[in-house]
Amino acid sequence: MADHDPSYKLLFSHRDLVADLIRGFVHEDWVEQLDFTTLQRVSEIGISHDLREREDDMIWRLRWGKRWVYVYLLLEFQSSVDRFMAVRLLTYVGLLYQDLAAAGEIPAGSPLPPVLPIVLYNGEKSWRAKTSLDELIEPNLPEQLRRWQPQIRYLLLDEQRLAETELAGQRNVAAALFRLENSRRPEDIERVLASLIDWLAAPEQDSLRRAFVVWLKRVLLPARVPGAELPNVNDLQEMRAMLAERVKTWTEEWKQQGLEEGISQGEAKLLRRLLIRRFGPLPAWAEARLEQAGETEIEAWADRVLGCTSLEEVLNEPT
Repeated sequence: MADHDPSYKLLFSHRDLVADLIRGFVHEDWVEQLDFTTLQRVSEIGISHDLREREDDMIWRLRWGKRWVYVYLLLEFQSSVDRFMAVRLLTYVGLLYQDLAAAGEIPAGSPLPPVLPIVLYNGEKSWRAKTSLDELIEPNLPEQLRRWQPQIRYLLLDEQRLAETELAGQRNVAAALFRLENSRRPEDIERVLASLIDWLAAPEQDSLRRAFVVWLKRVLLPARVPGAELPNVNDLQEMRAMLAERVKTWTEEWKQQGLEEGISQGEAKLLRRLLIRRFGPLPAWAEARLEQAGETEIEAWADRVLGCTSLEEVLNEPT
């Protein structure tokens, strides 16, 4: 998936999807007290990030009793995990509070509203970054110094690590989106589309239905069947019918693509074993280069293993 694809962000500009994301994946008692009829985009109440606006974040708010709760949703598509995500969110939430104050959304004498930061990650590699800023700060501090350190944590939703059994058991639009992203067969997509057609039948959900079609055409299907010609379908019913018609052909193409990906991953593992055998345990920078390398780089490095005298020389790492 392309970084920060606009069609993915378009999906999360719809209330129904964001509401289901909170209902289905924030497993805390206070969520039951939220008034989802009040859910609204922050941009809809006149608050702007000015030049700070980012392509990968969205901010919503809804009532929790008489108070507003802000949901800071960050869509993370990077191929590598951002170790300092907690630091980024500390900055973003601070900027949000500044904007709220400047817009007059925090009355004089009132406390700051609570913020729920959610990181929605759909990268292939498992998310390993710390979800709390406290875990990134020097641990061996005197207690008196530690109390001055900033604090923030975020809720991580690592989409590809969500279990299908958990997702399939929900009547939930966000869960359906994650199932589509994790799909490995055309019939899996067709099955999820059948549920979406049923769940998004109301006229007021027409915009969300169209957003799913755009995302399927622009992102998901091109990733699954590269180079395939997609007919001009405009709604979920047509998309489902098209998949049913092409399921046999596309299944073979998906299998071939999966085989090629498996071969590529196997080559990377073999190169890593050769490097360890020749140069010993790999340092962090070498592991990072191997994780991010493409097929061409892997092949070039494999050709150099026996002829080079150092790991840096093999991987072109300056000494």
